[in-house]
Amino acid sequence: MPDNPANDVLDIAPEVAEALRAGQPVVALESTIISHGMPYPKNVASASAVEEAIREVGAVPATIAVAGGRLKVGLSTDEIERLGKLGQKAIKCSRRDLPFVLARQQDGATTVAATMIIAAMAGIRVFATGGIGGVHRGVEETMDISADLEELARTNVAVVCAGIKSVLDIGRTLEYLETAGVPVVGYQTDTLPAFYSRSSGFAVDYRVDNAADVAAAMQVKWQIGLQGGLVIAVPIPAEHALDRDEIDGVINEAIDEMQRQGVTGKDTTPFLLARIAERTGGRSLEANIQLVINNARVAARIAKQI
Repeated sequence: MPDNPANDVLDIAPEVAEALRAGQPVVALESTIISHGMPYPKNVASASAVEEAIREVGAVPATIAVAGGRLKVGLSTDEIERLGKLGQKAIKCSRRDLPFVLARQQDGATTVAATMIIAAMAGIRVFATGGIGGVHRGVEETMDISADLEELARTNVAVVCAGIKSVLDIGRTLEYLETAGVPVVGYQTDTLPAFYSRSSGFAVDYRVDNAADVAAAMQVKWQIGLQGGLVIAVPIPAEHALDRDEIDGVINEAIDEMQRQGVTGKDTTPFLLARIAERTGGRSLEANIQLVINNARVAARIAKQI
């Protein structure tokens, strides 16, 4: 475990701490997917299933959140249940929010960016999530760009995901990541997944077909001093994927409604996920759960190779 002044506000669960001391594989998990990504009790059941998927592969899960002004690395069953019930009342914490939430001793759920920061503090190098944030559609008007991208450029954590959230501008997000020097890697795919569907039509920078090759690239990247993370993009399993044309139409309708209602900032993703779930009769929610479980398994395999 790194010797870091931040450890004064860092609480690492005993199981996770022991795994890190012993050099065993650990996979970080975010908590906004619990609070803001799914309704209760589906969110709690999903969080448990994701942790179990990591354990089945032979790694230790570390769900990350903020509780009482403490950075928590590894949540108990009761803590996950509490966060799931709190839902969107939990403070959605990105990099800019952490100082205030900690100083005020509040509770919060961590985004991709904040989870990367806290995982790196704890010495965890692999993180599994659903999809990363990015450049929002209509950015020329709003300048809405997720802090996830800046974090990927600076923090040494590999993010295993199902690509860029499909409600975003995927092409512009890829351009941003290229400029920031963040490799976008396709895991057993030549094209970037589009979250609910297996392909966005955009090419990845590199294709890798096994966990060992991913781990080798990670180690070389950081060994030669190239700071920042990697995006490891994993297609949703075919049996759970949604038709690309169908989901694109649903997303466009949801975005139009969001714009009419004036929803902006941190409220956009929860709003869109809820509307998309309604319009697909819950199929998008089930796809979301299955892709996160799949990503968790892949992340665990990668963590075992480091």
